[in-house]
Amino acid sequence: MTGLPGGDWTADIALSTPGASAQLLGSGLIGLREGLEASIVVMILVAFLVKSDRRDALRWVWLGVGAAIAMTIGVFLGIRYGVYGITGLGAEAIAGIASLVAVAIVTSMVLWMRRAAAGLSGELREGMSQALETGAVSVAMLSFLAVGREGFETALFMVGYAEAETAWPLVGLVIGVVVAAGIAWAMYAGAVRIDLAKFFTYTGLFLIIVAAGILSYGIGALQTVGWLPGHGQRAFDISASLDWSSWYGQVLQGVFNVTPTPTVLQLLAWLTYLVVVVALFLRTRGGARKPASTPATATASTARSA
Repeated sequence: MTGLPGGDWTADIALSTPGASAQLLGSGLIGLREGLEASIVVMILVAFLVKSDRRDALRWVWLGVGAAIAMTIGVFLGIRYGVYGITGLGAEAIAGIASLVAVAIVTSMVLWMRRAAAGLSGELREGMSQALETGAVSVAMLSFLAVGREGFETALFMVGYAEAETAWPLVGLVIGVVVAAGIAWAMYAGAVRIDLAKFFTYTGLFLIIVAAGILSYGIGALQTVGWLPGHGQRAFDISASLDWSSWYGQVLQGVFNVTPTPTVLQLLAWLTYLVVVVALFLRTRGGARKPASTPATATASTARSA
């Protein structure tokens, strides 16, 4: 739970600024999770085209993927420099609003993916079959939308690093995506097997915790500019309980947006969000466990046999 709970707001910002290692770890994990989702989508589309003997359409898939990557970079840079270029309380207001919007969109995407994972492979194959009948533009558009959804979600998760004054968040994100692409390629080649149901369950929970921190950050920012009440009402102060300049303190602040001095409203929002969203996320766990691993497993087998 990060935020700007009281006193000198510029000092609070300095306190909450994560170090390079925390920025690398947090953005890297986000890149790994979202990158693997996007890579699996690409793997499904490529495997379908290879098996259907339509390798000629692969270039349109890669065109759509490239456009989605460019869109993701554009959104990320827009958020990054849109906030960084504004100073003072104006930046806090924009960051607060952007954080709340990002949490709303990301939460809906995470829960949607949880529900849709079981039928994702079939939907993509059916969509590609129809796109092939329509033409090259439809193939590229399908790839763009499928991958762009994950890219947009990734860019929104990076809202928490909008005020970073270094390139470490971007470096970590790129490393995570590259590792994810390598894992997906190994799965495509049949060299690696991963229990995707467990992977996406655990990383989904990780993203929910990150989103809870972004929510708390947004509330703290809006309290700072006076748009929400309770700016000086701290829930507790654990500044002396941990060494916040240590690696674990940096991880808590930089990855999970934990602050030693949250306001009461920040704490309540953080706890409420976690309880409600985690409950919704896990409610479909029993039914999604087996199907969630089926698309990628089936796709890898299809690709190897093609």
